[in-house]
Amino acid sequence: MQITAAELSQLLEGTVEGDPNTIVTGPSKIEEGIPGTISFLANPKYESYAYQTNASILLVGLDFKPTQPIKATLIRVENVYASVALLLERFDPAAEAASGVATETAIHPTVTLGENTSVGIYTVIEEDTLIGANTIVHPQVFIGKRVKIGKNVVLYPGVKIYHGCEIGDNCILHANVVIGSDGFGFLPDESGKFKKIPQIGNVILEKDVEIGANTVIDRATMGSTILRAGVKLDNLIQIAHNVEVGEDTAIAAQAGIAGSTKIGKNCLIGGQAGFVGHIKVADGSKIQAQSGVASPIKKPGTAVYGSPALPYADYLKAYAVFKQLPALNKQIRGLQKEIDRLKGTNSNNMDKTS
Repeated sequence: MQITAAELSQLLEGTVEGDPNTIVTGPSKIEEGIPGTISFLANPKYESYAYQTNASILLVGLDFKPTQPIKATLIRVENVYASVALLLERFDPAAEAASGVATETAIHPTVTLGENTSVGIYTVIEEDTLIGANTIVHPQVFIGKRVKIGKNVVLYPGVKIYHGCEIGDNCILHANVVIGSDGFGFLPDESGKFKKIPQIGNVILEKDVEIGANTVIDRATMGSTILRAGVKLDNLIQIAHNVEVGEDTAIAAQAGIAGSTKIGKNCLIGGQAGFVGHIKVADGSKIQAQSGVASPIKKPGTAVYGSPALPYADYLKAYAVFKQLPALNKQIRGLQKEIDRLKGTNSNNMDKTS
């Protein structure tokens, strides 16, 4: 792909300073910029690279004032990061997936494929499944019976969607995501043997959900496991049966949420955080990485840290004390020796006066 500075400025609603006919074919980091690429300066810590970069075009903010000459053509925009996101979307090679249906697929005759939907090689789609328009199904995907998939969905290689699950418009599922595997439901009998509890519900992903590679979302025992609109999940996350994650909540890698827990909307959850089952977490909660949430969070906007998780400020105070425990222990032992010495002195004095 080739694009000029003038075309880019029109796309980004910016202004050009320099040669409007400068051509670039892709993006580059400012410290690694090479001719024919566009880079950006959003963090003042990287300003020195602006005067050294060999990138042909440099994206900068409206308030940027150079203190040295810059070789690159500048494009000034109101929000550099938002403009970069738009540029990366334009240059994304994944958007150029092959169209049409590969010949070596196994698609049941009852499957309905929307207009402009593509299906990659070695994909299996079982009966009575509906797939919306402009959806991209990459190679080696499995889609079970009676699945409903919306428009403009992207399923990367190795995705598995079990029977009866529903995927909303504009969702993106990265490689090896599993949707609708059985929830962890077992009941011990009189002899202590575990008997499986059938998991007859499904998983529902509403629109604009994105799920990272190797993440697993279990089907409900009854009803649905639900990810509301705009949820973003990182790689290697476990969502158990009957969990509900609220709108526009983001969860970082290796987090785990146990069954029937309800996470509110606009929550931020750090990596390796864990949640016990059957609790509710209020809207806007912030869970620090590696925290263990063992009880409900009732107040919206609460920040917690630790395992078991404490209010964020309380945890930092407690941790400050924890780091001093060896010194505090030494002080306590010293004080105890002094107390014992004083007791001995007082005892000796009492013996002498008796």
